[in-house]
Amino acid sequence: MKVKYLKQFFLFPDIFVMSLIFLICFGFMLPHLSSLGIWVSFILGMVGYIISEYMTHRFLFHMKPPKNAFFLKLLKRIHYDHHSDPNNLHLLFLPLWYSLPNIIVVGGIVYYITASLIITNAFITGVILFLLYYEWVHYRAHRPFQPLSPWGRWMKKIHLWHHFKNENFWYGVTNPSMDIIMGTFKDQKEVNLSKTSKNLEKRGDQDFHL
Repeated sequence: MKVKYLKQFFLFPDIFVMSLIFLICFGFMLPHLSSLGIWVSFILGMVGYIISEYMTHRFLFHMKPPKNAFFLKLLKRIHYDHHSDPNNLHLLFLPLWYSLPNIIVVGGIVYYITASLIITNAFITGVILFLLYYEWVHYRAHRPFQPLSPWGRWMKKIHLWHHFKNENFWYGVTNPSMDIIMGTFKDQKEVNLSKTSKNLEKRGDQDFHL
């Protein structure tokens, strides 16, 4: 892998800002690393992102095209246009205006439940770390280089099936666990070629979740 890809990834504005936020949050975690509760919260944040990764990708990003022009425009920027132009770097990453409000809302819910800024920060740090991992795996899937590990190469292949074989399967970008649980992981030889994988707006009223 060439250094230019690492630079391109980490210097992209949305990734750069999110990386700085992660470092700040992790800095607040450092004095509390001896606490089991901190590690549990941190891991739960990562697990929460894995679940969110699948649920938002399947049920929000691939929802039936909204009739409201404003919401359609938002959905096009967040995901529809990425399917139309999957290698466009500016459509590849989740925009800050989407990610940050979601993280703030989740943080507010965790704080409401725990009444602890330390626990909440650990949870959010886990969320942001897995968000960055998700962004890297997604970036890697769409750039012209092969991951070093067999797992990475396998996940890249699976994600490309989602884009170029059938958009109704293989929603997990970092791992297939939720696809397996939810029944959307299939052998690609058993899945029909979709006519709408590159244009999600044309799916109309079809039952695209099945």
